[in-house]
Amino acid sequence: MAFTTSQERDELRGMLRRFLADKSPSASVRRWTESEEGHDPAVWRQMAGQLGLQGLALPEEYGGSGGGPLELAVVLEESGRALLPSPYFATVALAGQALAVSGDDTAKARWLPAIADGSLTATLALAEESGSWRPEDVTAVAAGRDDDGWTVSGTKMFVVDGDSADLLLVVARADTGPGLFAVVGTGSGVSRTRLDALDPTRRLARIDLDGASALRVGPEGDASAYLRAVIDLAVVALAAEQVGGAQACLDMAVDHARIRVQFGRPIGSFQAIKHKCADMLLEVEGARSAAYHAASVAARGPADLSAPAALAAAYCSGAFTHAAKENIQIHGGIGYTWEHDAHLYLKRAKSSEHMFGGPTLHRARLADLVGI
Repeated sequence: MAFTTSQERDELRGMLRRFLADKSPSASVRRWTESEEGHDPAVWRQMAGQLGLQGLALPEEYGGSGGGPLELAVVLEESGRALLPSPYFATVALAGQALAVSGDDTAKARWLPAIADGSLTATLALAEESGSWRPEDVTAVAAGRDDDGWTVSGTKMFVVDGDSADLLLVVARADTGPGLFAVVGTGSGVSRTRLDALDPTRRLARIDLDGASALRVGPEGDASAYLRAVIDLAVVALAAEQVGGAQACLDMAVDHARIRVQFGRPIGSFQAIKHKCADMLLEVEGARSAAYHAASVAARGPADLSAPAALAAAYCSGAFTHAAKENIQIHGGIGYTWEHDAHLYLKRAKSSEHMFGGPTLHRARLADLVGI
């Protein structure tokens, strides 16, 4: 059943915060990011079986709870706050949303129930060597027909959790334009390589496809409009996650400013530190407003989402990066050490900033959309 009131979403937030405090403390984040799996499989199963998080924003007829982008935003904000190492973003925010709005009943019935119950992980493979996340810039991966259906060939880059996902939703160019194609992650003709990414808590991969068997997902012909809607939804989801990370940086900085004593008084009593914390607060609250406004528009449908998504992407990316940098500055020398968590948030902020295009690209897109 969908969460329809802010009170219900607040209860969801409280439950998630308690769960993640127990399951994703700093020590666990560091341990699992260094592991072969990259995440805790037991926590993944709990998220699906006990909390129903994988199906929270998916339709009820496919095993979900019937929620939407607002409920998903709450989950992602809290997981971003905890730096949860998990395939949740790739599986639910990217692949799950792409399937949910595809209009392809066969594809939804085939894969959404498995996403909802946690038995399937998935991701979206869009960017190529150029790093562009615009569907119209897809040129290196081509889709063609053979006697058995579709095949795809080429190379995808920076695929979130692409090294481990069971299902790859690959954007490829067909004769009629770009489209979305489902490929089994361990199938023939698929080679996956984990990239040495800046952010250790979010794994990226290179995927080489050589005549890999595929199924067409979503509209036939030129699917550019559908794919742009999918990216808008992904951008809004990422913005919510960035809000959570920025809030964590603010909380860490304020807590440290309260207890760190210098010249016989807490450093939070000095005007320079007060200004930093106040500026961070304004940016975090502004980012939260932008992200949840975009999520509320997305909940009504993707038709009018482009401008709110571009605004949220531009503002939330900058706010998270600024908060992460200021958090390190307020901590002083200890903020630069490997042992402190501040650098983990900065790495997540910088890597997220350039996912789906950086703030400059989104500001330019917003200007075009509103006619400036």
